[in-house]
Amino acid sequence: MIAALKGRIERKQEDAALVDVGGVVYRVNTSLVTLEDIGDVGENVRLFTHLYVREDQLTLYGFASTDELRLFETLIGVSGVGPRLALAILSRVRPDALELAIDGENAELLATVPGVGRKTAARLILELRGKLVPASGSSLGAPSRVDADVVEALRSLGYTTAEAHGALVRIPRDPELTIEDRVLAALRELSEA
Repeated sequence: MIAALKGRIERKQEDAALVDVGGVVYRVNTSLVTLEDIGDVGENVRLFTHLYVREDQLTLYGFASTDELRLFETLIGVSGVGPRLALAILSRVRPDALELAIDGENAELLATVPGVGRKTAARLILELRGKLVPASGSSLGAPSRVDADVVEALRSLGYTTAEAHGALVRIPRDPELTIEDRVLAALRELSEA
């Protein structure tokens, strides 16, 4: 119905952005990754959207990229995974790490997402295995060498792979950061969790 919104960010909330489109302000639920990527209040933004329709409500979900939207729609196609849980997954696990977790049957990483237990993680792996095909130019695919080095450094410090990936998704994706800076940022995230 509504494929995308283009407007000015009026306000950011914990899990949503209010976007002014020609005088009409839309509340768009987003992942933490999208919320970080779209910029600051007052800036112009374009969000690719999914309108979730239930008999008692219409809810708009927005994403900074079509790849994240495609992944969201794939996730809500899994039995027992609704839009809120799909957003929680996208907020906690990077798309490349999600693909690796599915292909590697790493239920431990998926179970780090609030609301995803062992059964849901197993269902996600079963239903999504082979379905997460990277789009051309997508962020999906193999994680960067820097990300792999950060995860390995955290593992050598005693953290699990799931904990390392969970911290990695919450640190800024600034290409200027060195591996050491990313490890320190991840350690700060882990100490706050």
